[in-house]
Amino acid sequence: MSFSIPKNGIVLLLFHVLFLSSLCAQQDFIRGKLLDAKTGEPVVFATIKVKGKAKGVISNQDGGFRVPKKFKDLGDVLVISSMGYEKREIPISGLSPEHINSIRLRPGIIVLNEAVVSAKKKRPLSASEIVRRSIKAIPLNYPQYPFSTIGYYRDYQIKKNDYINLNEAILEVFDKGFAHNDNTTSKISIYDYQKNNDFPRDTMAQKPYDYLNRNKVIDNAFLPDYGGNEFTILRIHDALRNYNINSFSWVNQFDTDLLQNHKFSKEEDSFLEDEYLHTISFEYLHPIAYKKSEKYYRAYGKLYISKKNYAIHKMEYSLYDYKTFAYSDQYENENEGSLLLDLKVEYRPNKGKMYLSYISFKNRFRSLQTPKFKIEKVTVDFGKRCFVVKFNTNFNKEKAGKPRHYKVRINGRRINFKYIVLQKDQVILYPDLKDDDELFEELYAESRAKGVDSDLIKLSVKGLEDEKGNKINESEIADYNQFREFFVQQVKPNNPVPKDHLFMKKNHPIFEDQPILKPDNFTDYWMNTPLQNSKE
Repeated sequence: MSFSIPKNGIVLLLFHVLFLSSLCAQQDFIRGKLLDAKTGEPVVFATIKVKGKAKGVISNQDGGFRVPKKFKDLGDVLVISSMGYEKREIPISGLSPEHINSIRLRPGIIVLNEAVVSAKKKRPLSASEIVRRSIKAIPLNYPQYPFSTIGYYRDYQIKKNDYINLNEAILEVFDKGFAHNDNTTSKISIYDYQKNNDFPRDTMAQKPYDYLNRNKVIDNAFLPDYGGNEFTILRIHDALRNYNINSFSWVNQFDTDLLQNHKFSKEEDSFLEDEYLHTISFEYLHPIAYKKSEKYYRAYGKLYISKKNYAIHKMEYSLYDYKTFAYSDQYENENEGSLLLDLKVEYRPNKGKMYLSYISFKNRFRSLQTPKFKIEKVTVDFGKRCFVVKFNTNFNKEKAGKPRHYKVRINGRRINFKYIVLQKDQVILYPDLKDDDELFEELYAESRAKGVDSDLIKLSVKGLEDEKGNKINESEIADYNQFREFFVQQVKPNNPVPKDHLFMKKNHPIFEDQPILKPDNFTDYWMNTPLQNSKE
C-alpha cells in the first residue's frame, strides 16, 4: 500500500515540521534577562545557580541567560547573586517558557556593624597594604591540590553591537593546583563544541592578526598566542591563577610587579551575598605621560578583597591607549582613550578555597574590509581587439567614460585608447594601436603559448566610483571587539587528572578536529548562548 503527497503538500508538511522543531528547540530553555531595578541597565556576569545543585550559569553582556527547561519541570529554584546586589531566589515554575523573562535585582545597602569602643585603636590599613596581604595569602586561599572546573567557553566578536563569529564549547579543565604552572600542566577535555551559524559569520574578522600587511591589527599593541589556541590565550590572562609568572602588560608577574607598577586607593566597601569586601582601585600611568607629543598608556583596575581572609574575589583591569594628548585634568576620564584590553575575572569560595567563577577577556582590533567597488576580471577580445573590464557592481557612468582613469601596459609599453564603450557593469576599452599593431599580435601569440597573465598585461584603474559613491579598490577600516570567555558551571575539588584520556590539543584551534568526549551526565551542562537581538 502506498500514497503520494502533492508538491505543495510536501512544502506545507516540511514547514510544519520545521516550525514545530524550532518551537521545541526554543522551549528547551527558559530564557531570562537580569536588569538593575534602579537604572534598568543589564546586570552583567551575575551568577545564576539552581538551588541545591552545583550547576549554574553566568549572565551575558546583555544580562541574558538561559537554563534548561527540565529544571522547571522538577520545580527547582534559581538563586541569583551579583556583587553589590541583593541575592534573589526565583521559582522557575513562575517563569515563562516562551518569552524572555525580565528579572530585576536591587542594589544592596551596606549595613555598618556596631562600633566597639576599645582603649587601643587600630590604625586602618592602607590600600597598598591590603593588596600586599592579599597577594601573600594566595597560597592559603586558592587550591594547591588537583581540581577540575566544568564550564561553558565561547569566543566571538561584536561589530556595531551585533554578535558575529560565535564559537561555543563545553570544557572540563583539569588543574593540578596553584602550586603548578597552569599552561604546562593543566589538561582540557572537550565535551562538545560548535560554530554557531545562527549568528553572522564574518570571514575578514576571522583571519589571523596580520601586522605585515596590517589587514588585521590591534593598534599600538601585540597579542601573542603563547603557543596555543584561543582558550590558552584566555587562561594566560587570568593573573590570579598565574600569579607567579608573567601575564600581561604592567600587571606582569602579579605577586611581584602589581604593587610596583600601580597606584592604589580605597573605595567604598562592597559585598557579595553575606561577605563584605575591600574595594581597591588602582591605576597605571605611563612614565612618558608628561611629554606632549608622544603616545602613552593608562590602565585602570579594581580588586575586591575579603575582609576575613584577604582572598581576592574579583579583579578588573582595563588598558587604554591615548594617541595624542596633553597631560591635564581632561584625561581623568578613561573613556578619552582607546580601549586596548579589558579583563574581568571572578573567584568564589567552595569548601574553604577560592575557585574560578568566570573570566572574560576583551580586546579591540581593526580589520581592512574588502572594497565595495572593485574589478572582478579583465579579459582580452582578440577578435575585436579590445579589453573588457568587468566590475562587481554598476559604476558611475560619467567618470567611467573618461580615458584618463585607465592605464594599460602590454609588456611594459603604455597603450592609449581610441574610445570606450560602457555596458552596465562592464567597460570595453578599444586601444589606439596605430603603428603598434604588431604589439597586439605579439600579445596574442604569447597568450596562446602560456595564457594571459599579469606579466603580459598590467591594468590600473583610478578615480572611478560606483553608483553609491564607493571609490574603486578603496578598503574601509572596521572596528571590532574580540571576546574570549569561560563561565564555570561546576567545580570538582580534589579531582585529579584522569589517565588514558584524550585531551584538547592546546596548539590546535578549538573548533577544528579536536577529540570530543561526552560524559554520561553530559546533559547536566549546557551552552549559555547569548540572546539574539529581540524586542522582547
